Amino acid sequence: MSRRPAPAELPQYRFPHTDPWALVEREFDASDLGLTETLFALGNGYLGMRANPEEGRDAHSHGTLLNGFHETWPIRHAEDAYGFATTGQTIVNAPDAKVMKIYVDDEPLLLGDADLDHYERVLDFRAGTLTRDIVWRTPSGNRVRIRTRRLISFEYRHLAIASVEITALDAAAPVVISSQLLNRQDGEDEYHVRSAALGEGMDPRKSRGFERRVLVPQLQRHEDHDVVLGYKCAQSGMTLACAYRHLLDFDGEAEIHTEVTPDHAKTVFSVTVEPDRPLTLTKLISYHTSRGVPAPELADRCDRTIERAVSLGVEAVFDAQRAWLDDFWRRADIEIEGDPAAQQAVRWNLFQLAQASARTQEQGIAAKGVTAAGYEGHYFWDTEVYVLPFLAATLPDLARKLLRFRWKLLPLARERAAMMSQKGALYPWRTINGEEASAYYAAGTAQYHINAAVAFAVERYIDATDDLDFLADEGAEILTETARLWEDLGFYTDDPEPLFRIHAVTGPDEYTTVVNDNLYTNVMARFNLRYAARTVERLRDERPDDWARLCRKTGLTDSEIAAWDRAADRMYLPYDETLGIHPQDDSFLERERWDFEHTPADKYPLLLNFHPLVIYRFQVLKQADVVLAMYLRGDHFSREQKQRNFDYYDPITTGDSSLSACVQAIVAAEVGYEQLASDYFRQALFVDLADTHGNAADGVHIASAGGVWAGVVFGFGGLRFDGPVLRFRNALPPDWERLAFRVSRNGTLLRVELDRDHITVTSLEGPAIEVGTATTKALLEPGGSLQL
Repeated sequence: MSRRPAPAELPQYRFPHTDPWALVEREFDASDLGLTETLFALGNGYLGMRANPEEGRDAHSHGTLLNGFHETWPIRHAEDAYGFATTGQTIVNAPDAKVMKIYVDDEPLLLGDADLDHYERVLDFRAGTLTRDIVWRTPSGNRVRIRTRRLISFEYRHLAIASVEITALDAAAPVVISSQLLNRQDGEDEYHVRSAALGEGMDPRKSRGFERRVLVPQLQRHEDHDVVLGYKCAQSGMTLACAYRHLLDFDGEAEIHTEVTPDHAKTVFSVTVEPDRPLTLTKLISYHTSRGVPAPELADRCDRTIERAVSLGVEAVFDAQRAWLDDFWRRADIEIEGDPAAQQAVRWNLFQLAQASARTQEQGIAAKGVTAAGYEGHYFWDTEVYVLPFLAATLPDLARKLLRFRWKLLPLARERAAMMSQKGALYPWRTINGEEASAYYAAGTAQYHINAAVAFAVERYIDATDDLDFLADEGAEILTETARLWEDLGFYTDDPEPLFRIHAVTGPDEYTTVVNDNLYTNVMARFNLRYAARTVERLRDERPDDWARLCRKTGLTDSEIAAWDRAADRMYLPYDETLGIHPQDDSFLERERWDFEHTPADKYPLLLNFHPLVIYRFQVLKQADVVLAMYLRGDHFSREQKQRNFDYYDPITTGDSSLSACVQAIVAAEVGYEQLASDYFRQALFVDLADTHGNAADGVHIASAGGVWAGVVFGFGGLRFDGPVLRFRNALPPDWERLAFRVSRNGTLLRVELDRDHITVTSLEGPAIEVGTATTKALLEPGGSLQL
């Protein structure tokens, strides 16, 4: 059962779902700007822009985000202790190049006040663009059509393009366009109001503000109205350059003027537009960042990015965007018949995954991607458990880059483990630069299970690609150091035979912290230990030179591998014989159950309304981590155990975590609760589109978007990996007529179609592969099709 009401569909008068390939807005409404700024945001994994209007000011929170570009600050603990995180990291709001203020008849266009005869905004999932088409009746009575188009390139990492087209419909009109580059982080808004530049709330899931200047000016230059500004972060030392150039298409005279200051640049175009002789102004924008390369060099890189775009031609950049997305949808599309709202919403979620990952270039994926500064731009375990499986099965090259990012953080993870008096490596719970940034250790550092999440991601990627080069060069080292930590962290007790136990940890359920023998942690630690042992043994057998290099680098020995196996074999998994369930931890069942009946709806999420100690005393879950363990390591549980565990934990799960509903949907489908699975899936599907958690203004829940894909593929399609065989199970939702999805493995791309009675698997490309159900299997030949 869910503690959250069923999500309401988007209002059709405003957001029709008649177009399955776009999110369309037909009416402007200033009451939910934070939500729509997120829903219509653009990004490519490196650069992100919230869907603020070109005219500026009408905004909930302006945002231009660059993945990994952050400032640091000292964490001040009221009561400090050894090993507490010392340095905070917060993503910086980069200078805003979206602003293109429009004046007609000397009147500014402000959407909140404008008399609009027509309004339409479209986020196009196939073109990768945000467009807007309005007809504005100015205060003088003249009507003008204004079309805008915005793109952040999937093909060219550092490039964005914004254009505005203005057509006079009634009479000639004087038009002024003030195109700007604005440092909102430290300066003012476009109306020179300092207090309106940035605003933050008190919700701990939001980003924090700064009490001092962040971006220290390094250069300002302009030549022929081309502008570059450069900055350096005051504490982190990271550097940034941002630049723009304009292309004006206008059959008439234009007066152009440019001004540049350290925090503000603007180029102003003044023209007279005649009826049916439109003006088009295209703005080419580039951002480059570094951990320390001087801003002048980054400025040169910006210039080269823009020069290349000019050389290619603007429309060629838009064509390349469409081509990139054509390939993405060929590999990742999900087709639904019988539920147009779900079809549109699924593709919106998949598009968000593309926008979060396309050009990370061995950076992580933040909890909000590059759609907002929520959670301060930090990377969590979310990427490895919820996003990377999608990438491994659709775009494995991007999954490899994310894993290399974790591998590059190993030196700092080793240092963190040593600080925590452990061997091996301990990945930080939340971070940007690799250092632990979680100030609340009980719900942060104590979540050691992040190590197993990284190991799980390695397994997903290797299973999908069999990339032995990555395994030998990076993957085996990750697995060695994470397994080494688990074997050192746990200890043996005699009960009456030796059992391996892990104490004082926190599982994914942050409403129960610092416990002994958290089931999820122990299950995933056992997996990590065994997978590491089998992987390094595979290297020893198949690639002895790589095995020798791994041993030299890490000091790995045969006796250590044997210790991993022993710890895995003796791992203690709590089990209650009376209830026939796995307790979440060894004392969970001793707690009083939360009084849901007398908890008003406005008291959720609990973390914002009750002191942590109050929550910790009860059987109440933010997310059901026993259910998550059953999803990720399903072969460790019988079907009967899965059902009993689900039945016990589902009623005490609040769903306060956006990562909860998608997992409950998958396991509900597996144990035969078809309608419940469909209900939970719908909650996950509309986490952002219906703003079911009330915080979509803080950015897209990227991990939940990955969970939507998993809900379809692992939940309704029942995909499981059984050695070389891909096995499927038909759990088509009762209100859908047909479902089709794509998945790849070892170079073979499959299309899997489910109707009410059949599963049909078709090979779209690649070699033969074995597919089947729980009880059957067959060889699918290249280009062939099988009905299971």
